[in-house]
Amino acid sequence: MSGVIEARELRKRFTARGNVVEAVRGVNFVVAPGEIFGFLGPNGAGKTTTLRMLTTLLAIDEGEARVAGLDVTAEPAKVRERIGYVSQLGGADNLATGRENLMLQGRLYGRERSHVAARVDQLLGLLDLASFADRTVKTYSGGQRRRLDVALGIVHEPEVLFLDEPTTGLDPQNRANLWTHVRGLRDRGVTVFLTTHYLEEADALCDRVMIIDDGTIVAEGSPRELKRDIVGDAVVLRLGDEDGASERVAEVLASAPFVHSTTQAEDGELHCYVDDGPAALPELLRRFDAAQIVLRGISLSEPTLDDVFLAKTGRSLRDSGAGVAV
Repeated sequence: MSGVIEARELRKRFTARGNVVEAVRGVNFVVAPGEIFGFLGPNGAGKTTTLRMLTTLLAIDEGEARVAGLDVTAEPAKVRERIGYVSQLGGADNLATGRENLMLQGRLYGRERSHVAARVDQLLGLLDLASFADRTVKTYSGGQRRRLDVALGIVHEPEVLFLDEPTTGLDPQNRANLWTHVRGLRDRGVTVFLTTHYLEEADALCDRVMIIDDGTIVAEGSPRELKRDIVGDAVVLRLGDEDGASERVAEVLASAPFVHSTTQAEDGELHCYVDDGPAALPELLRRFDAAQIVLRGISLSEPTLDDVFLAKTGRSLRDSGAGVAV
């Protein structure tokens, strides 16, 4: 292995109600220096367990992990000195100001007061915090608080920053704003490892993504590479409630030579893939009308990371309880 984050045959088990649950099952991956690496998966997939092992917050049962060139199991204290970690809940003191929070965090890492003060001033400008840095954190908006959380995670100038669901709860404008700042960190040489359940976030922000399901890796690569494996455009069909609707729609799709694959999601939607979506869509509508099939809806899009997950697992990531994972 060669990377700033490396995992080899990583495993973690839990005992729940007398039963052993294998949350992470022999995971392998390498994260290159200076990239934004996204970790996707539904609830219970194992992504947060993996993140906690990499950040020394959870013991590794089997396998090996190295972060910033250090063995996570053998040298946890040194690993913590060289990483930043931003949890979903954040870690700021609501009754202190943003500047006070940052000064305390820097001093806890053993930095000299003058060095920390200069670093804090730098971060206040870098993350657009300066105008409210001397207000108490309890007065901050959600977007302001998340930018402060990121600043707290990098005040000690770590090589690697771990972000756990960094934009959960933010509106689209604040989410896009935070994306800009995360890209800026990458451009300054920080390696960013983030978990997210926003598919568009992973698509827009990450250099590479890894999808985990039931404790195992089902796909890994750049968003472009993964979507390239899904040939053609995606036509999503929402079926009616009448008996036999699925079977009748399947017959129509099977008879259409331009439809080269179909997958059914857990919510009943049918995803079919065609080479030329704009040409196929009206032809499909004509065939459904001739067969007297009434659809609840039909839409056309380019393949997404959700299509990748659906192709690998038979389930839609959007409908698999994506969010805070075990």
